[in-house]
Formats: sequence, structure tokens, C-alpha cells
Amino acid sequence: MCVMDEADKLLSPEFQPVVEELVRFLPKEKRQILMFSATFPVTILDFKNKYMPDAVEINLMEELTLKGVTQFYAFVEERQKVHCLNTLFSKLTINQAIIFCNSVNRVELLAKKITELGFSCFYIHARMYQSHRNRVFHDFRNGACRCLVSSDLFTRGIDIENVNVVINFDFPKNSETYLHRIGRSGRFGHLGIAINMLTYDDRFNLYRIEHELGTEIKPIPSHIDEALYC
Repeated sequence: MCVMDEADKLLSPEFQPVVEELVRFLPKEKRQILMFSATFPVTILDFKNKYMPDAVEINLMEELTLKGVTQFYAFVEERQKVHCLNTLFSKLTINQAIIFCNSVNRVELLAKKITELGFSCFYIHARMYQSHRNRVFHDFRNGACRCLVSSDLFTRGIDIENVNVVINFDFPKNSETYLHRIGRSGRFGHLGIAINMLTYDDRFNLYRIEHELGTEIKPIPSHIDEALYC
């Protein structure tokens, strides 16, 4: 038996060859495969058609939505991002915030910059020891710090009730990652906001993600009503 949680991530181009190699080790006549995922991109459908042609599908979600999360974007140059983040810290009423970067190195660099600005923050990424990640997660969940800088390690399967702001310091490249990231801010029936920092090179990803998710990401206003996220 092969069980895959977060199958959309496991079947991304980075991991799919390894997964397929593992599946081929299982006796075909007795093989059982279970896949669990909040999103079902083409990679999952292709895998299902190849290895699970007679699979039974159980859908526990009528529609994957962005309900409760108001989305904004700010066009910035790369060198302006830290200043923009500092401005957001001063203007927003943050219970807790998660700030996403696209690489481990940028996570650590941004956490250092935020500390230099005078704000306390934690950071978490896949290169940390599991025991260290567990401690960071536990302390953040218990309110020891208001801000967490993270890689995409933190987008899946982790719910923290007090998070009301998510900031994409680096804009994601696909809709699945975007959906999982900003889902941090609207859990448990609470409202939340997602703020996306976009460079010129991100503009096509923005249009594609809006189209694929059937959503609208609006330009950030000069003032954000607290009723949207508090």
C-alpha cells in the first residue's frame, strides 16, 4: 500500500520521479494507492490515469474557495520590499503574521532584516532540524512571537488560529502554492488579509493565478479597513 498526503506536492516535477520509482516496487496485482490533496492539478490526474485508472474519488469539498480572505497586491521594485514590509507593520493591526519567501536563503536574510528593524520574529524552513522546527512552530502557535518568516514548508497541514495576515514577500509561481499560502489567514472561520509584493517579473504569474483560481487580487489601498481582518 502507498499512501500520499499532500499528493499535489509529492507529484510536483521535483518529487514525481522518486514517487513513481517507489510505486513500481509494489506488486502490481496487489498494489493499493491512496492520495489525499486539497488541490488536484494536472500532475495528479496524469498519475491517477497511469497508476490508478479505476480509482474511486471521494470529494469532501464542494469547492476550494478563498472565502474570508481579502487579497491585495503592491507593485514594488526588489530593493523596496523591506521598506514596504516596514510600512505594513506600522499600518496593520496584526494578531500574528506569516511572511513567505521563495527560498531558504531569503527566509534567513529577511528574518535578519526584520530583527534589524526592531521587530521580533521567528523563521522556519526545511533545512532546520526537525526538533528546531517543532520548537519554532510550538512557540509561534502559543503566541511567543507575532511574525514568522517561512518557506513553503509551512503552507500545508498547519493551522494557527491567530494568524490574520499573510504576506507574500516573494510572489509564488503557481496557483496551488498561492492558495495554500494565503489559506493561513482565513482558517477557523476568521477573516484575514493576504498582501502580495509584486515585481515587474511577477505580473504574468499574477494574471495566471487570478484566472486559474477565479479570484481578484486588488491593488492595495492607502488604508485597509480593520473589519476585513480583525
